[in-house]
Amino acid sequence: MHQQKRLIMTIIALLSKELDVESAITRKMLERVPSDKMNWKPHEKSMDMKTLTVHIAELPSWIKMALTTSELDFATMPYEPTEANDSADLIRIFEKSLQEGKEALETAQEDDLWPSWVLRNGEQIYSTMTKYEVNVIHLHKPFTTVHSSVCFSGY
Repeated sequence: MHQQKRLIMTIIALLSKELDVESAITRKMLERVPSDKMNWKPHEKSMDMKTLTVHIAELPSWIKMALTTSELDFATMPYEPTEANDSADLIRIFEKSLQEGKEALETAQEDDLWPSWVLRNGEQIYSTMTKYEVNVIHLHKPFTTVHSSVCFSGY
């Protein structure tokens, strides 16, 4: 048991380290989002840059949400993005969200990582995964998504 606890704590420590690395990269990308391109879309069906980058800035807070809840149901909790007009606003949102995520990982216990977590909209289930998997996905998603949009916008 002691060895298992040590292994799990190592996983939490690794997630924290990975969060530090990914957040530095994401911060650089958010700093480079041009204010005059906030309404730009790569395609008419795509999110605009503002909606996408606010979502990315808020993602680290999903670490806390995943660790402290069993699901996110958009039918009962619709997403309302924080207002942002420029990269300074995005960084402010990101730093607050990052702090929430870091604090949640610091207080996480080994058993917190393994229960299932569900993303749904009412009866429609989008995904079911462990809370560990939710955290790993949200550590890697930001950089790739923002980098693609900023590059396609011409910057």
